[in-house]
Amino acid sequence: MLDIKFIRDNCDLIIKAAVDKHIACDVNRLIEVDKRRREIQMELESLRTQVRESGQMVGLMRNSKSPWYTKALAEGKTEDQIKAEAEVVQQQLSEIKPKFKALEQEEKPILEEFEQLMLTVPQPAASGVPLGKDDSENIELRRVGEVPELDFKLKDHVELGTELDIIDIERGVKLAGTRNYVLKGDGALLHQAVLRLAQDMMVERGFVPAVVPVMVRESVMYGTGYFPTGRDQAYLCERDGMSLVGTAEVPLTALHTDEILSESDLPLRYCALSTCFRREAGAAGKDTAGLYRIHLFDKVEQVIVGPNDQEQSIKFHEEILANAETVVQALELPYRVVDVCTGDLGMGQVQKFDIETWMPSRGSYGETHSASRFYEFQARRLKLRYRDSSKKVRFCHTLNNTVIASPRILIPLLELNQNEDGSVTIPKALRKYMGDRQRIEKRR
Repeated sequence: MLDIKFIRDNCDLIIKAAVDKHIACDVNRLIEVDKRRREIQMELESLRTQVRESGQMVGLMRNSKSPWYTKALAEGKTEDQIKAEAEVVQQQLSEIKPKFKALEQEEKPILEEFEQLMLTVPQPAASGVPLGKDDSENIELRRVGEVPELDFKLKDHVELGTELDIIDIERGVKLAGTRNYVLKGDGALLHQAVLRLAQDMMVERGFVPAVVPVMVRESVMYGTGYFPTGRDQAYLCERDGMSLVGTAEVPLTALHTDEILSESDLPLRYCALSTCFRREAGAAGKDTAGLYRIHLFDKVEQVIVGPNDQEQSIKFHEEILANAETVVQALELPYRVVDVCTGDLGMGQVQKFDIETWMPSRGSYGETHSASRFYEFQARRLKLRYRDSSKKVRFCHTLNNTVIASPRILIPLLELNQNEDGSVTIPKALRKYMGDRQRIEKRR
């Protein structure tokens, strides 16, 4: 959420941000509603002042021992005159009350509309973010690692997994419908190995590991910016007013909601391994085969809560991106980093970098990681604040990034490490988690 004063002063910028990010936001209506909201607040405050002052005056006029009453008698007013004047003030006071009530009744829907409109306002992208309509216009920044050239016919991860008896999509669909799967045997162990490697590497870098709820109050989803625009992507537990999260970013970022932290506590660095749930609404017919676009997966997420300093936030952004790259490099996978264009940015993101790993079955790089910078967008919604050295209370800045997400990362792991005999070589970094074995081979 943005500061309404910033929105008032930068209407054209906000309108452009909404267009660039393809987000429906009626900025002009928001300004109109905000104007009436402030007018009502001023009128109510004026009436409150009148009620307070008139009430005090009636009390003084009806108290024969008050200094005001004594002074009025000394000035030649009779008790009957004073009583009559008190009645006039009392009558004026009674006339204020229906005006006050009418304004309060008008204010309620105005405030509701104001709050709903504020939730639709996108944050403008940082300067230098490429302008583009969708992910096809993201800008490649660099490539790391060479795509191997294998001299035999490659199998995709589904064929490999089926033959090795480590992936069972057919039974996953039988259990839970499309975009579901079962990992078993070495498939389950490989899945767990990449997650353990990622978490171990984050703990080594000073991130505090956490186990967090994956079902949260809807207010937490609104607070982190996933609602209202992303509500159709979430699995809702409507009877309980709860939602399953699509990422541990949600509970980690919201951990200190409504708190005022000390500046000396910042930055906070957290990581969490959690199950994630996504409906993939609107993805009908897209990436239906295999493990690329699925409803349930596990992910290690990293989150930084820092001070309200844009330069520091940019450095933190570089840090979390580097953490994720280190994990991909440890897995010996070729990848590229892209600067995400405006049309592919979320509502609250100032800038986002994606890591895309080479996937032979797709014949291209596929997204495996996203690193996002939000400045104070999420913190404003969450009332996540800190007290700086001058004792001023300020909103924090928040950032997050995927450390690893599986089973999507199993696509390049299996496909790029396959051997002609159908076995798969286990990357060196994962062998300690898999009994020091070098290969996944078909069971006999």
